[in-house]
Amino acid sequence: MIINCVYVHVKSDAVDRFINETIINHRETVKEPGNVRFDFIQQADDRCRFMIYEVFESDQAVADHKNTEHYQNWRDAVADFMEEPRKGVKYNIIEPTDITRW
Repeated sequence: MIINCVYVHVKSDAVDRFINETIINHRETVKEPGNVRFDFIQQADDRCRFMIYEVFESDQAVADHKNTEHYQNWRDAVADFMEEPRKGVKYNIIEPTDITRW
């Protein structure tokens, strides 16, 4: 599985628009056949900071996601909302290894 945490720092005047655009992306991403998880969370002590926790079954599923209309629409819509470039960090899974426990 491919795990990626995307850290996003949004301009304060763009927070609500970023949330709305990301919810649209989330709702479509979770329908993708190769998606295992797609969590969208906001930092508790800083409303301008977010993390997107993505789990895909394979590198191909990640590539397929990046080619979807909803992802490309999201990427383009939120580009100017960023206080700084978003940062994706890949992780290796240790536990749970059984996908049914996700």
